[in-house]
Amino acid sequence: MSQNFSKSRQEAEIAFTNIQTRTALPNSVTEEIDLLDRQRQQKTERLRQARLEREQEAAAFGKSGVSKRLE
Repeated sequence: MSQNFSKSRQEAEIAFTNIQTRTALPNSVTEEIDLLDRQRQQKTERLRQARLEREQEAAAFGKSGVSKRLE
């Protein structure tokens, strides 16, 4: 659809689009940072759970520290 706007309207539309683009970028960056942070927290929790399970297993066998590796 082709609309004929005045020069000032066209300039206003361009300025508005530029502002929207600049404000949208930080939101996407923030969302990406939040996603990475959630992934890091989930990985940390998985590793913590695995460590606790290994420690419990070692304690059950009467050993302190990391359980013996199977070779």
